[in-house]
Amino acid sequence: MTSSPSRGSTSRLQTHRFLMLYALAAAGGSAAYAPFLSLLLPMRATQTFGENGIEVLSYTAFVGALAASAGSIAFGWASDKSGHRRGWVLAGVLLSSLLLVAMRFAVTVPMLLALIVAWQIALNMMLCPLLAWAGDSIPDTQKGTLGGVLSLAPAMGALIGALITIPGLADPDARLILNAGIVLAMVLPIVIFGKPVPMPQLMAPSAPSDALPPAEAMPIEHIGGQGRQVARMWLARLLIQIAEAALFAFLLIWLRILDGRVTDNDTARIFTGVLLVCVPLAFLAGRWSDRTGRPRVPLTVTAGAATIGLLVMAAAPNVSIGIAGYLIFGVLAGVFLALHSSQTLRVLPRPGTRGRDLGIFNLTNTVPSLIMPWLVLAIIPNFGFSALFLLLAGFAGLACVLLATMKRF
Repeated sequence: MTSSPSRGSTSRLQTHRFLMLYALAAAGGSAAYAPFLSLLLPMRATQTFGENGIEVLSYTAFVGALAASAGSIAFGWASDKSGHRRGWVLAGVLLSSLLLVAMRFAVTVPMLLALIVAWQIALNMMLCPLLAWAGDSIPDTQKGTLGGVLSLAPAMGALIGALITIPGLADPDARLILNAGIVLAMVLPIVIFGKPVPMPQLMAPSAPSDALPPAEAMPIEHIGGQGRQVARMWLARLLIQIAEAALFAFLLIWLRILDGRVTDNDTARIFTGVLLVCVPLAFLAGRWSDRTGRPRVPLTVTAGAATIGLLVMAAAPNVSIGIAGYLIFGVLAGVFLALHSSQTLRVLPRPGTRGRDLGIFNLTNTVPSLIMPWLVLAIIPNFGFSALFLLLAGFAGLACVLLATMKRF
């Protein structure tokens, strides 16, 4: 998609101060959910509900994904209508932190599910307006740098999870309070001190959309000729997210099939290594795309390279090659997802519905949790992991083709 001159060409840059505050807030957004969902909630469910813990976790994952999807769209739309993002971010971080601490009172399944739904809604009251704020404030010439900033978030989420679970540091209830306090310390600075340089060119409607009916009356896929480009970006991310979700859930099982000596700690170190390597690569690729004005190239290349990693996994005869294949996929998919999050802001056609449209894009983060279990159950028992990896490689390859054949944006 060709950017309109008013939005794509400007000499004004956002300040490094705001970018640093935004990096801290984005990392706080990851810390708001990653430690709880990956560590604190599973431990609490097994301690509270015993042998029914896994079943309870399945319920929480399902209702949480639905609540997150609804909350992301709703509060993205609300922040569009209100004309500001800061207040929604503040309300969301305060409410989600309170609800996180309240999880210690969830002693029955209905109470836990109700708190999970409320917490996911409050969390997305913060997360979607926060991303839309970047779209309002960071020009296209810094979108690649923004992608590098966003790559820090998953690594920081993993690091905070490791910190608050240090043995002897805090009991399970205190960990919730500690987690909430860290999130507040990371997100509140941008709310209080974040004063971005105004970017009026980012708030001006693009020329092709000026003559269209109000966006509120139109689904996103029909907004002018840009709809096809938006749909390609959405589908490409969804395909990569499905592959990543499947491997995150089942990598340990597959590695143990290749070598029974593999432990959960080995897998955790692989995940951590992937997250750490992603950060400098995303920064380098993002800065390159900013300097050259070719934002689509890193997305296409990383999607293609992720495909190669999955093909290596499908053909892996031993655990060493299997891990090598996953490292290729995991690192390149991580870079892809970070850069995609920032470059998505480039193709959304209407600033007035940016939050709502980002809420729709965020379905790519929750829909895979609903699709992936059924996909895995249908393939692995009948055809094995190699067939699953070939299918996922097909998904990643299709994402690469979708991006490679897009018009320049």
